[in-house]
Amino acid sequence: MKRLVLFDYYRSSASYRVRIALALKGLDYERIEVNLLEGAQRGSEYRALNPQALVPMLDVGDRRLTQSLAIIDWLDAAYPQPALLPADPGERADVLSLALAVACDIHPLNNLRVLKHLQAALGQPEEARNAWYRHWVVEGLTALQAMAAPHAGRFLFGDTPTLADVCLVPQMFNARRFAVPLDAFPLLVRADAAASALPAFAAAHPDRFAP
Repeated sequence: MKRLVLFDYYRSSASYRVRIALALKGLDYERIEVNLLEGAQRGSEYRALNPQALVPMLDVGDRRLTQSLAIIDWLDAAYPQPALLPADPGERADVLSLALAVACDIHPLNNLRVLKHLQAALGQPEEARNAWYRHWVVEGLTALQAMAAPHAGRFLFGDTPTLADVCLVPQMFNARRFAVPLDAFPLLVRADAAASALPAFAAAHPDRFAP
């Protein structure tokens, strides 16, 4: 088995996704903390490894993988069980749509560098930044609730966890951090609770890695 080294920040949603996937696959890994709040990701040493200066990054020995969904796709190919995407092409597309609704439509608008830019470059106070955050989360979760409705079972897609849940759980964690009201999203709350109760999801929770 390859030696896996995860460059991680405990409260990064994208890193949280990868920790969940690693735990679902039952894979051991070494973890290296990259403190985003202190700007460690922008240091020359880390930029030499990852020019995007983002986390997560997974060093798998013969290459360094970046972007959480690309990392998880590699994990699913290299360690196929349990599969995080269905084999059926239509169902696979459905699960990817749910996952990407979080990873591409909600998260990028609300990650740390965007919030810092709103503060430092645009002079937005905390109240305005939090309102920005909540707006995009509510808009995104509203769409996600409707998208998942035809497919949801115990989890976001059926009765086994998929990539959709791997993306959902970190987003719900952050929604609660920013006091986003979740009463309008009972399906998402239910899927989040079911997934979070699983040992693999619990093992990846940010509280386990907080300084």
